[in-house]
Amino acid sequence: MATYPMTIAGLQRELPICKITDDLYIGAFVCFGDAELCVACARELLKLVEPDSYDYLFTAEAKSIPLIHEMARQSGAKKYFIARKGPKAYMPDPLCVEDQSITTAGSQKLYLGRDDAELIRGKRILIIDDVISTGGSLHAMEALIAAAGGTVTGRIAVLAEGDAQERADIKYLAPLPLFNADGTVK
Repeated sequence: MATYPMTIAGLQRELPICKITDDLYIGAFVCFGDAELCVACARELLKLVEPDSYDYLFTAEAKSIPLIHEMARQSGAKKYFIARKGPKAYMPDPLCVEDQSITTAGSQKLYLGRDDAELIRGKRILIIDDVISTGGSLHAMEALIAAAGGTVTGRIAVLAEGDAQERADIKYLAPLPLFNADGTVK
């Protein structure tokens, strides 16, 4: 399998190049199981924002979970929120939004329990993601936060992929190109 070498938060990693469509391949950034990378990325992401610019951290399930947890640990946050991909029995009357993601076939739904929505109401929310590409997941998180009555005050990611690198409303640690079938950069 072809890989793309990157330095992320000061650490060298080889990202596997994975097929999305016949014409689109991506460098797969997965921080699951890489504690060293999660710690380093969390440290560097926290440097991108002022500590007093948000009340809570927020992300979508699943790949960003270890990242947001480590960011909360390093920043001293006692609570953070995760938009779930399915309703859970412990979620009272959940809010729901639908999104499109480059790495998920078809549309997917994100859920937030009303109890968490109550905590978000009137609060400043910092959205964290592992990779921002098309912005579909980011848009869904923004819609969920708005439905809960919160205000998005920032958007940060480890990597910005493709056109996301040109967005002025996000901050990120490194750019990630898109790839052709032969592994060359688009």
